[in-house]
Amino acid sequence: MADRLEDIASSMMTGGKGILAADESSGTIKKRFDTIGLESTEDSRRDYREMLFRADEAMTKHISGVILYEETLRQSAADGTRLADIIKNAGAVPGIKVDTGAKPLANHPGETITEGLDGLRERLAEYHELGARFAKWRGVISISNDLPTPGAIKANAHALARYAALCQEAGIVPIVEPEVLMDGKPGDHSIERCHEVTEAVLKAVFAELSEARVSLEGMVLKPNMVIDGKSARKASVDEVAEQTVRCLKATVPGSVAGIAFLSGGQSDEEATAHLSAMNAANDLPWPLTFSYGRALQAAALKAWGGRSENVAAGQRAFAHRAQMNGLAARGDWRKDLETAA
Repeated sequence: MADRLEDIASSMMTGGKGILAADESSGTIKKRFDTIGLESTEDSRRDYREMLFRADEAMTKHISGVILYEETLRQSAADGTRLADIIKNAGAVPGIKVDTGAKPLANHPGETITEGLDGLRERLAEYHELGARFAKWRGVISISNDLPTPGAIKANAHALARYAALCQEAGIVPIVEPEVLMDGKPGDHSIERCHEVTEAVLKAVFAELSEARVSLEGMVLKPNMVIDGKSARKASVDEVAEQTVRCLKATVPGSVAGIAFLSGGQSDEEATAHLSAMNAANDLPWPLTFSYGRALQAAALKAWGGRSENVAAGQRAFAHRAQMNGLAARGDWRKDLETAA
């Protein structure tokens, strides 16, 4: 496997492929399993993820990397093969979520700071040993008429930059994820407000990355799309695409290896349509692709239902979503392809 940061980042941004976010914490995966009436145990979590990683059609053609939860990076499949090796054998890069979650930011009601920097250098060395070649850290930015505050933006941008520098020191590509919440409280902000906040956040993040001497060619940005709040959705697909690209062009240096969007509260099909519109209409300095969790997995989870006899059905559902997003990463997705399937 390539070990130069630029080579790893570039393989993560392979045309027509994107990143599967399978790094749900124990609490989140339990909620997902509750929807299909399945108990969350070490074995059930492993079986579910093994089903996804062994979906050859999806993994070899449309997935360039997989973000893992620490438990999964250490797990082996039922036949003894390490899950990270299954991912590698499919031609994708194994990655690891390294933050320990967003906690309340002192003196900033309604805002959070992501923790996990303490001991990160040592953890990264071990994750590299276990096969991880990229990492992910999510900064969460609340949005309303009054939020975010400059203090919260700065604190999260600084943490993202410190994390990114430590990753690169360890030979690991950082995915830098500053997420302006689409579905935060009250969730009624306009697309213009989201543009304004996202632009301020990205400017702060790149200023901190520069001060931390992070190599932009060896990192991937995972931003939110510029979109109106969850309880105020009315912007068209083209409007979301246009506002997002305009915001990125104003803030993201051309030397960044690539941009892999989070789906952040959008439906499966919405997330695909927006990505495709951005790629279809624009001449861009960086590749734009997907790094979706629920928007890639929801249909597969439902089709699988926790039953071994449904593994093939779950893999077909995953392959379909992966294929649709692979087309979107090239700007070639069309709505009628959804119904044809």
